[in-house]
Amino acid sequence: MTDQGIFDRGRNKVRRLFVRLYARREKGKLGKLGTDSVPKHIGVILDGNRRWAKAAGGTTKDGHEAGAAKIQELLGWCAETDVKVVTLWMLSTDNLARPAEQLDPLLTVVEGAVRDLAADGRWRVHHVGALDVLPERTRTVLQEAEEVAGKREGILVNVAVGYGGRQEITDAVRSLLAKRAADGQTLEQVAESLGVEDISEHLYTRGQPDPDLVIRTSGEQRLSGFMLWQSAHSEYYFCEAYWPAFRKVDFLRALRDYAARHRRFGV
Repeated sequence: MTDQGIFDRGRNKVRRLFVRLYARREKGKLGKLGTDSVPKHIGVILDGNRRWAKAAGGTTKDGHEAGAAKIQELLGWCAETDVKVVTLWMLSTDNLARPAEQLDPLLTVVEGAVRDLAADGRWRVHHVGALDVLPERTRTVLQEAEEVAGKREGILVNVAVGYGGRQEITDAVRSLLAKRAADGQTLEQVAESLGVEDISEHLYTRGQPDPDLVIRTSGEQRLSGFMLWQSAHSEYYFCEAYWPAFRKVDFLRALRDYAARHRRFGV
């Protein structure tokens, strides 16, 4: 090994040690805040896989695979806190418009990640999204994952695959109207009685608490349609790191930032 190689290796060891020590300090600070300050539901927009791969000199598939591997790390960090629900935006309805040569490898990685979550044994798995827009093989993977891991104890992991916020609200309204029609109500009767909770009861996440905190990686500062209805009172945290490079210290910073905010809920 060259002198430069030895120097780089030593520098990387020091950097990793520093990150571990810093993460330990951040976790200690979080512990002092108490579990009441920890978000019960976290939504995560897993953004930046392709840009991470490009910066690292890898392929797009490398980026998606690295991003999929990061999911288990994130859930492990959540398990160390009082987080109860995690929603992972893995594939949007917009992503489905990508060319087949880009979409097919991405779907393969997503399917593998969902299988891994179901096989892990620690998490409950629930799909949020429109099944009918997905290829049959992807639908099968999602349905089998819910059958295997849908009723376990542990953190509830919502896998948002084929998900779009506008599509979710549209599907909720369709479902509500269909149910009311089956109950014999007219459109006028539905319009007169319709309330906010009626919509909520037909969302993909019905019965779940709304997200307290939404994290987006890669430096982009927008929701892009993620959980439009549920995030009305959510806190947002935008992180510069690309998703595959998201570290425990970044996660703990997000929790500390959330805990320091005073949530008024419009009051």
